[in-house]
Amino acid sequence: MTTAGSTHAPYPVRVEGHLDDHLSRWLWLVKWFLVIPHYIVLSFLWIAFAVVSVMAFFAIVFAGRYPRALFDFNVGVMRWTWRVSYYAYGALGTDRYPPFTLAEVADYPAHVEVEYPEHLSRGLVLVKWWLLAIPHYIIVAVFAGGWRYWGGGIIAALALVAALMLAFTATYPKQLFDVILGMNRWVLRVAAYAGLMTDEYPPFRLDMGGNDPAGRIVVQQPAVPVAHRWTAGRIVALVIGSFMVLVSLGVLAGGGAATWADRASRDDAGYVTSGLHTITSDQHAITAEGIDLQTDGPDWIYPSSIFGTVRIRVTPIAENAPVFVGIGPSDDVNAYLTGVGHAQLGGFTTEPRRIHQGGAPAAPPAERGFWTVSRSGIGEQTLTWRPERGSWSVVMMNADGSRDLAVRADVGATVPSLGAFGIGLLVGGGVILIAGGALIAGAAARASRGAQS
Repeated sequence: MTTAGSTHAPYPVRVEGHLDDHLSRWLWLVKWFLVIPHYIVLSFLWIAFAVVSVMAFFAIVFAGRYPRALFDFNVGVMRWTWRVSYYAYGALGTDRYPPFTLAEVADYPAHVEVEYPEHLSRGLVLVKWWLLAIPHYIIVAVFAGGWRYWGGGIIAALALVAALMLAFTATYPKQLFDVILGMNRWVLRVAAYAGLMTDEYPPFRLDMGGNDPAGRIVVQQPAVPVAHRWTAGRIVALVIGSFMVLVSLGVLAGGGAATWADRASRDDAGYVTSGLHTITSDQHAITAEGIDLQTDGPDWIYPSSIFGTVRIRVTPIAENAPVFVGIGPSDDVNAYLTGVGHAQLGGFTTEPRRIHQGGAPAAPPAERGFWTVSRSGIGEQTLTWRPERGSWSVVMMNADGSRDLAVRADVGATVPSLGAFGIGLLVGGGVILIAGGALIAGAAARASRGAQS
């Protein structure tokens, strides 16, 4: 732990905060409301920060450099975040409302500066952001309550203490301010390191005080200000592109899962099948109710076009115990089971979602004529069904309608369009990924040209 007057080798991430002389006693009570617009914007910007960091990862791996325009964007996000945190519950060090900009603001009392590295290690980038940074992540979680940097952990607790002292004494204790700034400085150093912006490992020390030990940040207006390079339109394009990249990853994951299921999880009969479940109940029946296929639309979204043929296999656990399985219209099934004790499943699961108390059915299930399809007998009973529009219920019972049912069951479907669906998702996800990447690259390229002009 060091004070602001101690000297150390300068770290490439510098953080400053200058405490206002006259702070309002009570404004801190409503700052949470005043900064809501900033929180909304920063939520989007940090999503873009994460996507840009991934793109920078690959750039460093292949070229050993962090693209300058993307670097400036991510530093701007950190700078914006620090100003909001400094105003709000990360420090409460100023009553001046933070500006909406990625650029450095010379006369604002909170500053972040990250030295641009001309070269970054291609090997170190593979491990520093997750493995090497783990000890710091633990400390950051304590200081800031995780990565919810605008409120949480010890920092927010100390800021609350400062707010109470300010309210009752009109004074913000300097020693408390120095500790809060030291913790914030630690968090921002780790954020820059995890964001791949430096190879220099963050020091395990609490550099306290408003001034960074590396020296006072002198804000100089660059030839092309960040605000001119990263205009509102370019920022919006980058954020939209980042969202498209994230959406594409989900679509690609779904396409990959569907393609794998189509090619690897079918059995010899061509069914995509669930795992085998053991289902037991001390009631007279077990049902999976409310299978609603009330689909309106063209034939290609007809239930049988989507699911193909559905197969249900039910095997009684007890030998020589006749078992029944059937599918029927929900209204007819409900009428049959009114007053009958049965367990209702939320799908094919081992635990009932709801137990309906009651007695035995008036007649064994096979004697009822409303079943669309049913099977009954000793040993494994295999039921196949072409789904139709309507509301359906699956019922499993002992063939004589007696209590204490115990079966092993699985369900499968041919799902004829699964392969095409998976390929469609892969193609669609690829298109979205390319479009999102193009938006990000275009915004970065325009920002780079702006820096060179």
